[in-house]
Amino acid sequence: MSKLTDRRPRRVGHKGADHIAPGNTPASFDAALAHGVDMIEFDVLSENLDGTGELYLAHDYGALRAGAAPTLEEGLAHLASETFADVELDVDLKLQGYELRVLDALRRHGLLDRVLVSTMEVPSLELLRAAEPALRLGWSVPRLRRDPMATWWKRPAAVAWGLSYRAALPRYAAKAIRDGRADALMANWRLVTPGLVRHVQDAGGELYAWTVDDAATIARMEAMGVDGVISNDPRLFDA
Repeated sequence: MSKLTDRRPRRVGHKGADHIAPGNTPASFDAALAHGVDMIEFDVLSENLDGTGELYLAHDYGALRAGAAPTLEEGLAHLASETFADVELDVDLKLQGYELRVLDALRRHGLLDRVLVSTMEVPSLELLRAAEPALRLGWSVPRLRRDPMATWWKRPAAVAWGLSYRAALPRYAAKAIRDGRADALMANWRLVTPGLVRHVQDAGGELYAWTVDDAATIARMEAMGVDGVISNDPRLFDA
């Protein structure tokens, strides 16, 4: 995966450019490219909870049931075109059970050399590492399906847990990278500290902050020296 020569953090479009066009669609990928992203993140979800069935570009089953999600094959065909040749890809796996099918699809479309596969599922990282040792892998943290800060009565406990988790994360992340289990840490922006950046980079890894949708927080993440910032609105990178 290429490095930006000026060390500017990678500008990563979440679901393409979800605040400009419906996420995880070719239109969203086109919008992200038009606004100068270095990397496009998109989600892959299986038709069934056990990992079987068709593979779609969708963040959750609500989005999938809406009926407009492209298939993985359709999405990869679009992103494999010459138009996107200079853009890196972050393929985010939402569940276990279809990792090797995604890997096969990436091989067929010739995308392995510019892709990072990320997930919250540690067993998925282990499976992919064994199947394709050179594949770049990103460990997404924390492993949450819903944002506890979105519910007022959960916030005090969520804050206490978050502070404890944030204090322990630098050590665990550095070990995962040194042990070869991941090449990058994809961390919720609330967990990012100068210490986390230092531990991850000193271990030889990269740190990406997600999902940042205001210019002030983007600037704060960049000032800490993260390797990439993931946003739903790539227009904010130039704000």
